[in-house]
Amino acid sequence: MSTMNVLMFDDCRLNLLPFTYTRPVSEIRMGILTIKEKWEKHLTGEYSYLTEDYLSQKYASSYSTENTYINGSVCPTKGLIESIMNLKEGELLYHQEDEKIVAFKSAQQIHFDAIEQFEFAQVNCEEHLLDINDVWDIFSKNGEALQQDFNLLTNGRSSAKLDVTNTHIGDQLFIEEGAQVQGAILNSSTGPIYIGKNAEVMEGSVIRGGLALCEGAVLKLAAKIYGPTTLGPYSKVGGEVNNSVIFGFSNKGHDGFLGNSVLGEWCNLGADTNVSNLKNNYALIKLWNYDKGGFKNTRKQFCGMMMGDHSKSGINTMFNTATVVGVSANIYGGGFPRNFVPSFSWGGSEKWIEYRFNKAMEVAEVVMQRRGIELTEADWAIMEHIFEATKRYRNF
Repeated sequence: MSTMNVLMFDDCRLNLLPFTYTRPVSEIRMGILTIKEKWEKHLTGEYSYLTEDYLSQKYASSYSTENTYINGSVCPTKGLIESIMNLKEGELLYHQEDEKIVAFKSAQQIHFDAIEQFEFAQVNCEEHLLDINDVWDIFSKNGEALQQDFNLLTNGRSSAKLDVTNTHIGDQLFIEEGAQVQGAILNSSTGPIYIGKNAEVMEGSVIRGGLALCEGAVLKLAAKIYGPTTLGPYSKVGGEVNNSVIFGFSNKGHDGFLGNSVLGEWCNLGADTNVSNLKNNYALIKLWNYDKGGFKNTRKQFCGMMMGDHSKSGINTMFNTATVVGVSANIYGGGFPRNFVPSFSWGGSEKWIEYRFNKAMEVAEVVMQRRGIELTEADWAIMEHIFEATKRYRNF
């Protein structure tokens, strides 16, 4: 039997900017794993992407004589896996309630923005979908995704032993080999706590689950974490964090509050950066939406900051409720910056200028080298495309 060839196709991409400027939808992390990683662990196959042309040099498509196309915004479940396995050539799995294509099977090489041009025999899907349609879904659905990933990754396995210097409440704690946890208080009765390989929880930290501390991530001294929160691989986090997702390789190393927020990769929040997640009048929150070209009602009372890859804030930066920061922005100074900061912006509440591309890339290269990761030609080309594509927003 041949290996299944799977292409993860983008959906809701414009609603998921700025995070999808630099990655396909299926590379978004929610819970412990990225969406693509979840599928790879549930459904054996060779995986590639169906995404924007400018991302394809790094996230390529690989076709075969038999192709299974899966929506990159949808997380796998046992029921979905079964339905997809049963699809025949030319059939499409469709979720009526969400009006969403979940998957389809075709021998043809289909481009991601041409799916609706093809005719398929529709198979209805009535399975509950855990999916992301807007950026706030990433943190608001993180608890469900975290529980699913925790069950998947720990099933039939034994946790490393918790050091006696810690206090643990509950029964949903799993520690991977190589992790260090000392002098901390962990409460997994409110949600699972997953400590990844070679991760570290420093002394005095207080964790109220759920929490995913992914591989190589560090929780700094006396950090306070409220779940459900995900701290992605090799991130360093301190201060107070509530119901937030950090994709990976980002730093919030010092005191300051981050709540109901999502940070991409290679971000850095300076000491005492604080993010408001609730309006003073307790009103429902509107958030900048790239697809609409304006502010969209989230129908949520709590929403902090959405920050794209490679963006930074200086010390004592204050962010208003529901702030969207694009890719490679540098924010500093007193007062509150605007609640939509375009990509490649430099400044703060008093003045904004365009962040020169070559200077921004010099910083990105240095930051990545510190973690032993190369800024490739493909990365450079992606960032150059984003710089040009977002010029219209930088009308300071």
